[in-house]
Amino acid sequence: MDGFVINILFGLSYGMVLFLLATGLSIVLGLMGVVNLAHGMLFMIGAYAGVTVGKLTGSFALAILAAVISAGLAGLFIERGFLRKLYKRELDQILVTFGFIYIITNLHLWIYGPYPRSGIVPSGLSGAIAIGAYSFSFYRLAVIAIGTVACIGLFWLQERTRIGAVIRAGMDDPETVYASGVNLMTINVGAFCFGAMLAGLAGIIGIPILGGVTATTGGDIIFVAISVCIVGGVGSIQGAFVGALLIGIVTSLAQRYYPATAIYVMYVLMVIVLVLKPSGLLGRRA
Repeated sequence: MDGFVINILFGLSYGMVLFLLATGLSIVLGLMGVVNLAHGMLFMIGAYAGVTVGKLTGSFALAILAAVISAGLAGLFIERGFLRKLYKRELDQILVTFGFIYIITNLHLWIYGPYPRSGIVPSGLSGAIAIGAYSFSFYRLAVIAIGTVACIGLFWLQERTRIGAVIRAGMDDPETVYASGVNLMTINVGAFCFGAMLAGLAGIIGIPILGGVTATTGGDIIFVAISVCIVGGVGSIQGAFVGALLIGIVTSLAQRYYPATAIYVMYVLMVIVLVLKPSGLLGRRA
């Protein structure tokens, strides 16, 4: 029983990282209709920048700041430089952002080399709590807390603020939003950059949980983020949260009890959800 509880907690901590990563992708796809396959690269940019600054300064706070800013600036460059000209052109979006996967991957190989980088764990979170015969690190507990607070804050922003109302209206009826005099383009750019910053945050806090980061991490993790969006539903904070936790927990349990199936369970879950509810569990659109 202790082992089961530990694996649920492992799945929760992994799921919180996926939630921070996938939320921006889900909102951007729902609000702007932009298929950003380079979103995983923003995760990697934040991870590398955060680790570099953190190890140079010894400050985890500065590492987080570097991760968030670098990913946000990269997202702004991709959106303003390329994607703003490709709205409603999904195939072109896929081709351009897929190209960024190769460009950013090779830039990181050139700058940092092919070797994995380990994450940063603050000294205050280096211990662990005993759960029966097992132990669970304070750092993973902190990640669960961060993800929970982020979900509550983002849900409040979505449901209780004017910006959230505009975003929800922009997903459902953008023509009416434009006709009412709201500059939805500014909201779009802000949402894109904010999603990029969340991806950078996921990158720096997620490295210890993922076991390190390499130049190929961004290209690999985007498929997990897309699966979260499909399972939870596009354009929904609560959908991204539920989808991320489901995939995190199911993957963790599969790795513990059926290791050979661990790489497949995420896709099996995605197919089941698509068959039963094509819009996702809590998606805004069919």
